[in-house]
Amino acid sequence: MAGHQITNVRTLFQAWRKVLELTIRLPNGQDITREITDRGSAVAVLPYDLERRKVILIRQFRAAVLYAGGPEFLLETVAGLLDDDAPEVCARREAMEEAGLRLDILEPVGAGWSAPGATTEQVHMFLAPYRAEDRVAAGGGLAEEHEDIEVIEFGFEDLDAMLAQHAFADLKTLALVQALRLRHPEAFEKA
Repeated sequence: MAGHQITNVRTLFQAWRKVLELTIRLPNGQDITREITDRGSAVAVLPYDLERRKVILIRQFRAAVLYAGGPEFLLETVAGLLDDDAPEVCARREAMEEAGLRLDILEPVGAGWSAPGATTEQVHMFLAPYRAEDRVAAGGGLAEEHEDIEVIEFGFEDLDAMLAQHAFADLKTLALVQALRLRHPEAFEKA
C-alpha cells in the first residue's frame, strides 16, 4: 500500500506567510483536504551566563496570543525566522537584533515542529553561553517590524521559580529552559 501523497496545492492567501490548501491522497485512495500555514523554519536561542548565573529572555507583544484570550505580552527566548541562511547564522543575527547580544558558541539542542498539525515551521533550538561584555547593543528588535522587544536578564533562581510556577507559556522557551536545567543543573543550585 502506498503512503500519503500530496496531489494538489492551492494558495489561499499569501503575504508574510502563505496559507495553502493541500489535497492529500490517503493510502486507501480517498482524497482529503487540509489547510496549512507555510512560514519556513525558525531558530530559538537561550543565552546563559554561568559565571553570573543569568539568562537573557525577551518580552514582546503577540497578536495571536491576545486574540486567543491569552496575555498581551509573552516572555520568550530570542527567536526568528530563517532567511536563506543556516540556523546558526540566523541565531546570531536574531540575538544581536533582539537582545543586542554578540554570540560566539551555539550549543544545539535539537529541532522540532512548532505546530505540526497546522504549520511547516521547524524550530532549530540552541543554548548559547555569553558574558556581560557580549552585550554590545541595546537590542529591542527591528523598528520596521514593530517588534518593540524588552530585553530582560534573569537570575537562575528566578528562572527556577518561574519553572515551578508554570510561568512559561511559550513552548520553545519552556523546552530551552528545561534543556539548560538538564545540561547545567549546578547553575540552578542555591548559591
